[in-house]
Amino acid sequence: MMCEANVYLMDADGEEKLLMDAVDKVIPQEEKIYMENIYGERKTVKARIKEMHLVDHRIILE
Repeated sequence: MMCEANVYLMDADGEEKLLMDAVDKVIPQEEKIYMENIYGERKTVKARIKEMHLVDHRIILE
């Protein structure tokens, strides 16, 4: 069973762009989101969670 999700960032035009794939850790912080994927890559972005579609393995930030 795969539990990872792809994280997309929605821009001002409503377009979703892939920010990170195979993310297995998402930690909301003050006005930021910390993410880590199964490859050990880490990112922190200034965003908020807009939607989470766990069955589809998608997280959308804005």
